[in-house]
Amino acid sequence: MIMSVRARAARVLSGVTEGRSLADILPPVLDAMAEARQRALLQELVYGTLRWYYRLDALLGQLLRKSLKQKDDDLRCLLLTGLYQLDQLAMPQRVAVNETVEAVRDLGKSWAGGLVNAVLRNFQRHSPALLANLADNPQAYYAHPAWMIRRLQEHWPHDWAGILAANNARPPFCLRVNRQQMTRAEYLELLDEQSLAATALPHTTQGILLEYPVPVALLPGFAAGSVSVQDGGAQLAAVLLQLAPGQRVLDACAAPGGKTAHILESEPRLRGLTAIDIDAQRLQRVAGNLSRAGLRTELVRGDAAEPSSWWDGEHYDRILLDAPCSATGVIRRHPDIKLLRKADDIDGLALQQGRLLQALWPLLAPGGMLLYCTCSVLAEENTRQIEHFLAAMPDAREVTVAAAWGRVCRHGRQLLPGDDNMDGFYFACLRKLD
Repeated sequence: MIMSVRARAARVLSGVTEGRSLADILPPVLDAMAEARQRALLQELVYGTLRWYYRLDALLGQLLRKSLKQKDDDLRCLLLTGLYQLDQLAMPQRVAVNETVEAVRDLGKSWAGGLVNAVLRNFQRHSPALLANLADNPQAYYAHPAWMIRRLQEHWPHDWAGILAANNARPPFCLRVNRQQMTRAEYLELLDEQSLAATALPHTTQGILLEYPVPVALLPGFAAGSVSVQDGGAQLAAVLLQLAPGQRVLDACAAPGGKTAHILESEPRLRGLTAIDIDAQRLQRVAGNLSRAGLRTELVRGDAAEPSSWWDGEHYDRILLDAPCSATGVIRRHPDIKLLRKADDIDGLALQQGRLLQALWPLLAPGGMLLYCTCSVLAEENTRQIEHFLAAMPDAREVTVAAAWGRVCRHGRQLLPGDDNMDGFYFACLRKLD
């Protein structure tokens, strides 16, 4: 028996609530589905339900007389998808309710058909009152975990509401043109010929913003590496590195390889680029992304915090440290972060980032530059991290990031989610004294 789209969505969502990453769970489920329309619906239900999870869960709590048992978490997630269809998609009641009720059989829980029907129809009848009750519950009202709301209010007292709203928005579809194959203007002409509306992305040299997302197979030249999907904020890293011919570059924590490819596209006359990552599977993704663009470089599986196991002893002129972080700046692309990331994670991540900085600094040549970046908006991982590092390293000096984008911090520069259609990124440039 073929499982319905809604039942599949419930199973995927239940996996996320158990602590598994959407990036690990969803791809094999999508690969098993033949119809493009069904794959699109599955993604919509999964991403949308996660995006509004805390709002939907609070609504469900008002509609259920008693909580469901843990063994029925897939049923709870099915109910959340049903509420998402009615609350956010405004899907016709006949379709949303009937199809969600039918999905209980695929979960092996036919006994729950009446419950699902009653919950969804009661939401339709009483939605104004149910929604009004969310106003006094910040977690439900803003659809974010309470700890994250408090942290953003502390760090960004004038911007926190805008950050939350941007996190709940659908992400823009951004591209990076491979300058070794064509100019941005030339690629915009190709898109126009395909009736794909697009504009140049501000603050980037090769970035393009598509008006509507499309499957990558429909992008001209994608298979040949003429263009890649990459957020505009991520495209700033290669520019900030100030690349030049003859430099030796290290891309630490390189996966999935978007910035690696951009470095090679930006300056093909480097003396060498070493891309390392601790995860072998993720390193394969780097290799795949480079191969599609016709690029090659040295790929090393290794721990950036333990250079003695892989470094050849020759210094680098440039180091890009795209540090592991809370990813609180890219929630609109990865809404499962709302469920997976916990308040206690931040201190551990900050320690890891500090270790990486300390370990990689000796690999930088005198006069060289290290670019530290994260996709976080939290000060512990960003400006405070750099403050601590500068205090500990007498041969380190900060290079001011002078730009028309983002916000000036005590150290470095911060993009917030939604700024000029870009994700949330932090950048700090550190120069080693001669």
